[in-house]
Amino acid sequence: MSQATDQRPAGTAGAAGAAGSQPGTSSAPGGGSGAAARWPDVMNVPPDGPRAMIARLLLRRIAARVRFRVAPAGGRPFGRGGPDAPVMVLHRPAHFYRRVGAGGLIGLGESYMAGDWECADLTGLLTELARQVDRLVPQRLQWLRRAYVRRPPPGDDSSVQNARRNIGRHYDLSNDLFALFLDETMTYSAALFDEGAAFDESAAGAPVASAGLLAAAQRRKIDRLLDRTGVGPGSRVLELGTGWGELAIRAAARGASVLTVTLSAEQRALAQRRIAQAGLADSVTVQLTDYRRVRGQFDAILSVEMIEAVGERYWPAYFTALDGLLAPGGRIGLQSIVMPHRRMMATRHTLTWILKYVFPGGLIPSVTSIERNLAARTSLRVVERRDFGSHYAETLRIWRERFCGGAGQLPELGFDEIFRRMWLLYLCYSEAGFRSGYLDVCQFLITRDASDDNRRDQIR
Repeated sequence: MSQATDQRPAGTAGAAGAAGSQPGTSSAPGGGSGAAARWPDVMNVPPDGPRAMIARLLLRRIAARVRFRVAPAGGRPFGRGGPDAPVMVLHRPAHFYRRVGAGGLIGLGESYMAGDWECADLTGLLTELARQVDRLVPQRLQWLRRAYVRRPPPGDDSSVQNARRNIGRHYDLSNDLFALFLDETMTYSAALFDEGAAFDESAAGAPVASAGLLAAAQRRKIDRLLDRTGVGPGSRVLELGTGWGELAIRAAARGASVLTVTLSAEQRALAQRRIAQAGLADSVTVQLTDYRRVRGQFDAILSVEMIEAVGERYWPAYFTALDGLLAPGGRIGLQSIVMPHRRMMATRHTLTWILKYVFPGGLIPSVTSIERNLAARTSLRVVERRDFGSHYAETLRIWRERFCGGAGQLPELGFDEIFRRMWLLYLCYSEAGFRSGYLDVCQFLITRDASDDNRRDQIR
């Protein structure tokens, strides 16, 4: 069984000042000297001061405009939400305001990890906040953002030297952890469910999702990409980002020869076992290497929710690699989470809670940024796109429910209560992004202009 012997979250080691934390009274669940080393910015409460007062005033203003209520310990509830609205219960209001005042949204997340607040409908609360994200702070107070916003640490830059460490911080936590909430395919990306029948207007276009349907929906997502890229007998297939091997298995089962690359040692080990168990070891090669070091020519290139870890600085290298690796007449199937371009541009240099604790070094692109990078750096173009963000919301709901159902096993895997709260917040935070429309997910079919293919053939 894989043990998590070091639970330090991404970007935390040696970065106690990243969210403005100072030594203070420990109040986090599962506290102790070990937790203090693993979770320095969670265990330490920032000092009181003007920022905490500003956070208190802002929360009252936000609660007066957004549909939720706040119930502070020892105080009167407030907020415009009705009886069915999410309720944020502040167990330690003073600590909550100090953390949020010092770290903004990072402080909000760390405050939850510390147990300063709770919400029975955490996804609902975060969804309401995400829907109003551009209006939470008044325009006249936007300058305050400079007081707590930090840039990602240079060590998290997704260079060839840093990328493996960044990936390892998330994907090498433990295969057993991911098995707690993923389905039998061990697929860690948006599923594609059947949609409601057209004759039922209330259900038309809505994903028909349940835990029992998740594995089939994951295979449907993979098969759609393989179909669109023409993968079949004799196809030379490259997969950037192995995951735990399901796409490579399904491609090889069609008669393709597959090279799949990953930077996660844990994923590679399990993927190789699963591929061998499927009797496809002769058709699939799993390499522990960076996408920038792959060589060859491939009829189909598949990349499923891997670009989010590349980082904006390296998008040109990523798309240039795709262009150089695609054989004449080949096709690329790219699946990516996306956000609105304006929001991406506004936050691309910001250290967020997700970057600090969950996915260091990455950035969710916009559709515009993908298209612009293709146009500027390659002869490739998007020829087809499918958006299915509502399906990701349902995928995450199922993952969240499965994670909560299996959370009792976390101590056996070496994870403490702070980690449980962090991971739950991550799943709810992500689900809220898709339910609110702040995030979407797209499958892109990308090809090269036929005239460019002809020129490449002549050069060869």
